[in-house]
Amino acid sequence: MSGTETRPIIVIKKIGGHGGHHGGAWKVAYADFVTAMMALFIVLWLMNSSKKIQEAVGGYFRDPSGKGKLAGTSVTGTGENKGAGKDSIVASKENMAKLKEDLQAAMNKVQDLNKLKSQIEMTVTAEGLRIELLESATGTFFDSGIPEPNQRGKEALTALAKELGAVPYKISIEGHTDSNPLARHGGEYGNWELSVDRANNARRLMQQSGLRADQVVQVRGYADQQLRKPAAPLDPSNRRISLIVQYPAKNSGTDSNRDSAKGPDKESAKDPDKDSPK
Repeated sequence: MSGTETRPIIVIKKIGGHGGHHGGAWKVAYADFVTAMMALFIVLWLMNSSKKIQEAVGGYFRDPSGKGKLAGTSVTGTGENKGAGKDSIVASKENMAKLKEDLQAAMNKVQDLNKLKSQIEMTVTAEGLRIELLESATGTFFDSGIPEPNQRGKEALTALAKELGAVPYKISIEGHTDSNPLARHGGEYGNWELSVDRANNARRLMQQSGLRADQVVQVRGYADQQLRKPAAPLDPSNRRISLIVQYPAKNSGTDSNRDSAKGPDKESAKDPDKDSPK
C-alpha cells in the first residue's frame, strides 16, 4: 500500500440506554411508603386527641358494625364512661341510623300498619332518634278527644316497645294536639290534659309491651304549643305522639338528669284515668 493511499474512515456508533425495562416494582414500594406515612400521621393525631376520640376509634375496631351495642349486650361499641352502666354508652348518629333501619323493618312486619307507614316518621336529630306517630284525616292512632290509643295506636306502640326495649337508651314521650279547642268537664279538661294523658297512656302501654321500667325518663304534654304545621293549626298531622330515643348524657350528674330521674313532668303526673272524658 502506497503512502499516498487514503485509509477508509470507520465510524463506530454506540447505542445508549438504561439497560432495559426494569418493571413497576417501584410503584409498589412507593405505595407502601405512602401508606406507612399515612399510618404514622394517624397515630400521631390519635396521640394528641382527646380520650373520648381515642375510645371511639378503639370501639370502632372492636365492634365495627355496632350491632353488639344495639343488642344491649355489649359495651364495646364506640366507648363507655368509666364506672357507668350500659346506659352510658356513647351513641353516635350511625348507631341511631342503624336503630332507625331496625325499627322500620319491625314496623313493616305489622300487616295492619301497612296503610299507616307514611304516618310513622323517624328522623335522626341532635337530641337522638325522633319517632313520630302522625295522624291524618283517614288514619288515626287515637279516636277524637280520647286519651287511650285505638287499635292501630296500640299495635304501633306495641311494635315499637318490643324493639326499643332491647336497646340501652333512655326515652322521652311527648303528646301533641292540634288547635281545635277541647273543653270537657266544665272546661277543666282541654288540650293540655289530653296531650299529657295520651303521652302517659302511650308510656303505660309501651312499658307493658317491652320497655324497661326505668327506660322512660320524661312524659310531656304540649297541647298545641309545638305545632308541626304552624301555618295550618288544624291540620291532623299536628296531632301526634313523639318518642325521642336520647343520646346518653355525657355527665350523669347534670341537673337535667337529676330532673329526669324524678319522673314525669308536673303535668304528666296526673292520673289520666281520673280525668279522662267519660
